Amino acid sequence: MNKEQLDNYTDFAKNRLKINFSDTNLLITALTHRSYVNEHKKSATAHNERLEFLGDAVLELVSTDYLFNNYPDQPEGILTNWRAALVRTESIAAAAELLGFLPLIRMSKGEKRGSARAHQVIMADAFEAVIGAIYLDQGYPAAANFINQNILSKMQTILSEGSWRDPKSHLQELAQRSDGTTPAYKVLSEEGPDHDKTFTLGVYIGGKLKGTGTGHSKQEAQTIAAQQAIKKYNK
Repeated sequence: MNKEQLDNYTDFAKNRLKINFSDTNLLITALTHRSYVNEHKKSATAHNERLEFLGDAVLELVSTDYLFNNYPDQPEGILTNWRAALVRTESIAAAAELLGFLPLIRMSKGEKRGSARAHQVIMADAFEAVIGAIYLDQGYPAAANFINQNILSKMQTILSEGSWRDPKSHLQELAQRSDGTTPAYKVLSEEGPDHDKTFTLGVYIGGKLKGTGTGHSKQEAQTIAAQQAIKKYNK
């Protein structure tokens, strides 16, 4: 990695993450996908999966601590659902995208051409790896502050939009309350071989298409379609 590339990561850490890394190599590793190492075996040796493992644990602890102390009257089941909404792939990937992660994640040429959903997963994994890197470089308080600024700050939005609830169940309640009908899901297309098939489904309310979703299972596609439809009710 040349000096200009290294400066890009240093500037990203300082200006976007608000972190001055003592060891910038930790950040670079956190933003290195396994596919990049496989494609550049001579120049790259470390990918982000170990840091992701660490960061995931730190994220769960910080989120749990926050919910436990800020919502003392809520039962375990509700807190578990709220935590799941905070740390799910979509929430973490959205935070990573807002910070400008994707252009700096080192991945193979094939992964760069991947789907938006694949990039979403890669960004979420990299975000957790960055948490792990911050924890190792700066300690728990810095990692907790980073999580608070970029993840826990979304808690009130999650509560107001009801996005912590199961999307399909939530959409059904909204549709029945507002339109007096039940959502219906329909397969719009199937692509790919049997072992790696991609499904696109639409959710219809009152005969009108309200959302679409694509995933590697019909259940995943239905969930994404329901989330899209819920956004229209929340506008």
